[in-house]
Amino acid sequence: MVKFIGSFDRVDAMPAARVPEYAFVGRSNVGKSSLLNALVGQGIARTSKTPGRTQQINVFTWRDVNLIDLPGYGYAKTSKTNIAHWLNRLIKYLTTREQLERLFILVDSRHGLKDSDLDMMDFCDENAVQYTIVLTKIDKKRAESKKYIEQIKEEIARRGAAIGDVIETSAEKKTGIQELKNAIIK
Repeated sequence: MVKFIGSFDRVDAMPAARVPEYAFVGRSNVGKSSLLNALVGQGIARTSKTPGRTQQINVFTWRDVNLIDLPGYGYAKTSKTNIAHWLNRLIKYLTTREQLERLFILVDSRHGLKDSDLDMMDFCDENAVQYTIVLTKIDKKRAESKKYIEQIKEEIARRGAAIGDVIETSAEKKTGIQELKNAIIK
């Protein structure tokens, strides 16, 4: 059973409960909300083809943990002021939420790591934020995806805060969903 807790524009307005949190972040339109919906088996997070649709921190309770749907980084149809606000809020969330167990950095398997993904990984390494790379849309352009998987594995092997192997997922085909669940539910 999934329960929507709320959408928050400020980190200090989020619930203070000491429930473990698993957060999902990635470039705009990488498939964060679709993956969350596939993970819990129902349409809890609003999806859109428009980049930047998720603009607040969305909190859901699921199986005694909180799932956090964070706004995307990178391209979004909004003002530079909004983008700066989102980035500052993301930094505050990642550096102050003691209940954050793991950050899942979602990467579109058709495009591989972009500079903004590497920047996020650098930030996590520098701030000891544990993360796992999750490839999305693995069912699309499979040949390209395989090339990027090896590059990403090499990249995370050199990093201190990366946990585990790359999780390959498809929200549409439900590929990798059980592996993602296993990373959350111990």
